[in-house]
Amino acid sequence: MKWALMNSKVCTLIPAAGKGNRMAHSLKKPYLKLAKKPILAHTIQRFEQNTAVDAIFVIVDEGDFSECCKTVLDPYPFTKVQKLVAGGETRQRSVYNGVRALSADVDFVIVHDGVRPFVTDETIFACLTAADQCGAAVAAVPVKDTIKVADENCFITETPDRERLWAVQTPQVFRKTLLQEAHQTAREQQLTGTDDAALVEQLGFPVQLVKGSYANLKITTPVDLQIAEVLVSDPTLW
Repeated sequence: MKWALMNSKVCTLIPAAGKGNRMAHSLKKPYLKLAKKPILAHTIQRFEQNTAVDAIFVIVDEGDFSECCKTVLDPYPFTKVQKLVAGGETRQRSVYNGVRALSADVDFVIVHDGVRPFVTDETIFACLTAADQCGAAVAAVPVKDTIKVADENCFITETPDRERLWAVQTPQVFRKTLLQEAHQTAREQQLTGTDDAALVEQLGFPVQLVKGSYANLKITTPVDLQIAEVLVSDPTLW
């Protein structure tokens, strides 16, 4: 599988600086083992082998640089990882730090969660193609459950139409200039968003949804890790 604009420079930012409190484990999520290999190493490998990706920047807490090198980077033959970037107090600040580390010749930026190791080449290329056409694209899947909106007392106030609801994932792909503007504007106006697409939306810029995969899960809880063990043992599932 190839991407049409192979002459464009593509960099991947992998934020992996979160605390991971919901995992209830002494190790941070990116360093937990999945099939005897750190989750973060699995994720990096997905972009290491993708032919459109030129460089990878891994964003972790500065205090974890040594651990990341020792357990994630040094044991594996990654050639595209150019730099470890110090994370910030929030995911938004971490990605901002990553964007600032990019060289001027980068055309497209892929942002992908460090603990989402089952992304496929098909999804990466689809998001890149959509971002080339409209500037911003995110992987997502249609919501399967009925969603309720509740008030502060947990009483239902609304039942949105499920046909229009999508669960957003990563990768999220942007033209670099657009992502830079979105983060800079958010800092200047003290805006926050739960993902990078939200910051781009706040500029009034449209973001394209790209059909992802239900197997592209973010490993957040112990149950997620158990599911991931099943997925990693049988690649035909994803």
